[in-house]
Amino acid sequence: MVRLYGAGGPHTAFKKVAAVFTKETGIPVEINGGPESSWSKRAQANADILWGTAEEQITAMLETYKDFDTTKVEPIYLRPAVIAVRKGNPKHITGFADLLKPGMRIVVTEGAGVANTSGTGSWEDIAGSHGSLAEVKAFRNNIVGSGTGSGAAFKKFNSEHADAWITWPNWPITHPDELQLVKLAKDRTVWRDVNVVMADDADPSAKAFLAFLTSDRGAKIMKTEGWVR
Repeated sequence: MVRLYGAGGPHTAFKKVAAVFTKETGIPVEINGGPESSWSKRAQANADILWGTAEEQITAMLETYKDFDTTKVEPIYLRPAVIAVRKGNPKHITGFADLLKPGMRIVVTEGAGVANTSGTGSWEDIAGSHGSLAEVKAFRNNIVGSGTGSGAAFKKFNSEHADAWITWPNWPITHPDELQLVKLAKDRTVWRDVNVVMADDADPSAKAFLAFLTSDRGAKIMKTEGWVR
């Protein structure tokens, strides 16, 4: 069996890839995604592959998992930051400028020094991408909550009755009954990667799974949830 561990987000697409791989090879693949606290002890005991949802995230994560070599981390896919809005887009949000309007309610994702998450700093990168302090201030004034991880931010989006959430495409894609995706303009878009690192003593089948995950067939499956090359 091949065992993968990492933050929630890519796990839903990884499971789709793993299902095809297992059907064709007979090799079981276990995908463990979610808050690090939910799988950390198991990963330290038996992880074949770890995945990160951003470079800053995997760097922080490997401070804990010393058996993995940071020089062997491989970026395999990218995805752009997007605006997630409520289904039907009741506030008629079409882009970044709408998020600066007074009274807009925004949720962001931040590690806050206690969680390893790809969302850390993403909103600031977007808001500051034109070099305007006024835009950063206006955006910040509209933040009504943050979550220490995407799952927590999604819960905050609902509990705060927010209008918008800066996140990644997989969330509105996998929650179409609640969320709708609004793209950012190219000059506002921030891209972060998903990456993998394999243990030196990994199951011999781990290399075969990674090869499939990064193959053209794997890429086609990953693209259904917004992961591209």
